[in-house]
Amino acid sequence: MVLNSIEKLLEKYEMGETSLKEEQVLKNYFTSDSVAPHLEMYKPMFAYFLVSQQEEFTKAIPLKSKRIFDYKWISVAAVAILMLGIYFNNPRDVGTINDPEVAFNEVSKSLAMISNHMNKGTSTVSYLDEVNKGTSTLEYLTEIENTTRIIFKPNK
Repeated sequence: MVLNSIEKLLEKYEMGETSLKEEQVLKNYFTSDSVAPHLEMYKPMFAYFLVSQQEEFTKAIPLKSKRIFDYKWISVAAVAILMLGIYFNNPRDVGTINDPEVAFNEVSKSLAMISNHMNKGTSTVSYLDEVNKGTSTLEYLTEIENTTRIIFKPNK
């Protein structure tokens, strides 16, 4: 009777249809000493399951990485580079002109140069006036379209 129920449980186990309680019954049967001779081949499998169930992972898992980048040193290096740049690039002459007449002449030259470049830039954009004339003639087409709509009203 017990042997028949174990064989039925084995069939269900092989089909993957057993519950945890039924699997526990099978484990208990195959870890005991009274296993039927024709079912001896299942004994090592259930013995393995029993041993592997008791295994534990004992190695420590580091939760934090050991290599931590210290961002404080970046700010120290940035300040050092900034200080060196200021020290070696110290402008002694900033171009201050004390004579008002010379200053006026320099400003006049600079403004003349800016005006010259500005005139070159505006001369290359002069073709836009022609485009504007063309678009104004297209407005006549919209007037023609409006009059044709009035003449040929669509039937509703």
